[in-house]
Amino acid sequence: MIDNGLLVQMLIGALLGVSVYLPLAAGQLSLATPAFYAVGGTLAALLSTTWPALGADADGSFPLASFLLELLLGGLLAGVLALLVGRLVLRLQGIYLAIATIALVEIVRVAILNLPFTGGAIGIFGIPQPFPTAVGYLLPALGLLALAGWVCQRLEVMPLGRAMAAIRNDELAASCMGIDTTRVKLTAFVLSAVLAGSTGALAAHFLNTWNARQGSFDTAVTMLAFVILGGSRSWLGPVLGGLLLTALPELLRPVGDGRLVLFGLVILLGPSVFPQGLITPGLLERLGRLGERAEREPQP
Repeated sequence: MIDNGLLVQMLIGALLGVSVYLPLAAGQLSLATPAFYAVGGTLAALLSTTWPALGADADGSFPLASFLLELLLGGLLAGVLALLVGRLVLRLQGIYLAIATIALVEIVRVAILNLPFTGGAIGIFGIPQPFPTAVGYLLPALGLLALAGWVCQRLEVMPLGRAMAAIRNDELAASCMGIDTTRVKLTAFVLSAVLAGSTGALAAHFLNTWNARQGSFDTAVTMLAFVILGGSRSWLGPVLGGLLLTALPELLRPVGDGRLVLFGLVILLGPSVFPQGLITPGLLERLGRLGERAEREPQP
């Protein structure tokens, strides 16, 4: 059964799937999302536990304004990091870029693990929660996902989104057409980081604890699986993949120890059965034609 807590985790998974999708939309296989996720969550955890101005009130409640500010600051810090790092790593392509971004994930993880003010391996506990129950987190999670979806949908009709699609299809041809490929790829990379950083800040308050394990190589593989299973040709694919793969381990809990085996089989067999993901270009075209047909039909 899906409870409110699991539903929030599913929405967080969907957000992280969209974060991985954005660089892919510009033809870049980036696995840096866990690094930006960890940065946003660590910043929110530190601000809310060590800075009185953004901490809990005397009665133990946490102001909603502080929560929203930390979502913004987590995204901004992750975006600045992506802007600095992206100028270097985005010169690489394909598997080389993937390796470089995995290295970034490990650098951030080790840094958080060894910094004296982040709690080491134990992490940061007692992060104030702005909502007393899990259902309170549904609105900000849904709002953040709706905003991310709106941006992705707008990109499809904007010059930036068309430039991203051109680079994905053929970067050399896009460059010959006058597209500034470096700027476009960096923009997609920064947008991905901002979304992951804000999601990290949301997750830190929801989980009430944060440590270096939140951003690891294992997390990067899981996030990539969201996109592979859901489909990488539309932002709806990562959303669906994130929702399903986040919920699946909990839904399989009655199976016992075999649930992890079944979860692994889904990740292994999913791309074989659905090589283009669950959301395919053909499916999107059929849905689009159905929508156009419904608009043309006279209303009673």
